[in-house]
Amino acid sequence: MASVYSVSQVNAYIKNMFLQDFALSRISVRGEVSNCKYHTSGHIYFTLKDGNSAISAVMFAGSRSGLSFKLQEGQRVVADGSIDVYERDGRYQLYAKKITLDGTGDLFLRFQKLRDELEEMGMFAREYKQPIPRYAMTVGIVTASTGAAIRDIINIARRRNPYVQLVLCPAQVQGEQAKYSIVRGIETLDALGLDVMIVGRGGGSIEDLWAFNEEMVARAIFNCRTPVISAVGHETDVTIADYVADLRAPTPSAAAELAVFDYRQFDEQVRFGRERLERAMARILERKKFQTRDLEYRLKLRHPERQLNEKRQFLADAQDRMEQLMQTRLERSRHRLALMSGRLSGLSPLEKLSGGYGFVTDEKGKRLKSVDQVQEKDHILVYLSDGSLTASVTEKRRGQPWTDNKE
Repeated sequence: MASVYSVSQVNAYIKNMFLQDFALSRISVRGEVSNCKYHTSGHIYFTLKDGNSAISAVMFAGSRSGLSFKLQEGQRVVADGSIDVYERDGRYQLYAKKITLDGTGDLFLRFQKLRDELEEMGMFAREYKQPIPRYAMTVGIVTASTGAAIRDIINIARRRNPYVQLVLCPAQVQGEQAKYSIVRGIETLDALGLDVMIVGRGGGSIEDLWAFNEEMVARAIFNCRTPVISAVGHETDVTIADYVADLRAPTPSAAAELAVFDYRQFDEQVRFGRERLERAMARILERKKFQTRDLEYRLKLRHPERQLNEKRQFLADAQDRMEQLMQTRLERSRHRLALMSGRLSGLSPLEKLSGGYGFVTDEKGKRLKSVDQVQEKDHILVYLSDGSLTASVTEKRRGQPWTDNKE
């Protein structure tokens, strides 16, 4: 009976054979990079492939000094290191110590060529990007009906807003027929008039994601009237669909967060806004009340009855002032009249006549002031206080008559 060995013994034996093989301890392998993943620990896990085969590879964080560029999907590289067996899993892999570029793989060349062509056509231009609705209520999803992507989108959408309607159009996201299936899904959902659409899938190699690098998928997204969020692979995966879409999400989960607004946060914002509005309304109401009271006070001041009373009082005061002024002017006029009357009385001929004097005129009534104005035998008139006399001049004498009488 042949010997029976345990799995550990077999793996240890094979590992020992790899260690004894000098060619495998120091080897350089050329191939195209695929399934490249940067681990949080700093290790880089990837696959090297050619047209016929593939081999798993890893570069540990301690060997990163042997990598002078960022390792990406589709790069053709030469990896120097050793091939050894990982006993726990019973598989062998390349442990890279140094990686250098050796050109670009065919898929990456196709990717670059199509990207440059579409960019030159303006399909990536920002002016063609549609804004993502802030409060979308219907969200379309084009992805596989089974898989982590759709589960993540559903879970996050329910958690953020259970009132949002999700419409799934199942599509193949990998393989030769995937591009046709994705285009049909986009066109079907676009005809429904949804608020926003998520197109994507979970992570994978560049071959797995290639359907989203097809020109017909890019054109379907560009022509879509519904805003499109692309969510293909992981954060480090970039596809043509990401460039054409209105918004790129690093993962399907992130796409769900971008498309579905958080209802609790929205409700809190509404409550906070309502409180701010109520406070603002209260301030405005208080200000309007104050203004009303002020206007009421002004109206009372300008009330017609008040204005009429003020005018009446003004007229009464004016009348008093006018009467006082008239009385003052009347008294002043009376006083001036008395003075002028006294002066006039002193100049009045009648006053003179009443004092024993007479007023003498010739026959024509012309006043006589000199003896030269008459001749002897002329007739003269003498006016006294109680009448008049007609006399005839019998003699003329010069000199003061009252002086002659005294002598």
